[in-house]
Amino acid sequence: MAPQTPLIEAENVTKVYRIGKVDVPALRGVSLAVQKGEFVTIVGPSGSGKSTLFYILGGLTGPTSGRVMIDGQDFSALTDAERTRLRRRRIGFVFQKFNLLPTLTASGNIDIAADIAGMNGGLDRQYLAKITQMLGISDRLDHRPSEMSGGEQQRVALARALVNKPAIILADEPTGNLDTKNSDVVLNMLRQSNKELGQTILMITHNPEAAEFGDRIIHMRDGAIVSADLDPQWAARH
Repeated sequence: MAPQTPLIEAENVTKVYRIGKVDVPALRGVSLAVQKGEFVTIVGPSGSGKSTLFYILGGLTGPTSGRVMIDGQDFSALTDAERTRLRRRRIGFVFQKFNLLPTLTASGNIDIAADIAGMNGGLDRQYLAKITQMLGISDRLDHRPSEMSGGEQQRVALARALVNKPAIILADEPTGNLDTKNSDVVLNMLRQSNKELGQTILMITHNPEAAEFGDRIIHMRDGAIVSADLDPQWAARH
């Protein structure tokens, strides 16, 4: 059997920031592969490079050297327009900051995901109803962000990321500003989307309990991967 092509792959990725006259390395030759259907969490202290890696894997910024492959496509070989199109259609983003548009209702913020992705047919309303019910925000869809709690806003942001059924969900500290109850809702929804839709999840977190939701935990320190733990149950299933 031919080896499976990773859905997400980084090869010897470095990132160096120029601050004044000083070069500050954020990533030092990071390589990793994430298979389709995995739920991978990346943990590490502040300054370990995990968020920089997140932005590079999502095509939001480029590496100084090395390359990133998404489903076999080299990000660096794509034009800006092609990279944007791939990102919009294949990747859903969840950030610690909710990034909701304050003038739109929750429903409007979710709907905009279809417009950005260029979905001519619009959203799957049946699926939208399902995930908003599961996230407990069905009765909040007519409310603007200022009328919702932080937990509700993050659940709207998660619905926006999930509603187009992207192959990949990249989540950067999605529970960082949430209490335990709301954190559990968000993490369980990510796990369910992983199991039921086969979505590949890559989540950055500083929370050890949140990290345990993953099939595999990657530990970073000082811009490098120092260990990667594989869940034996996931390995046995695949």
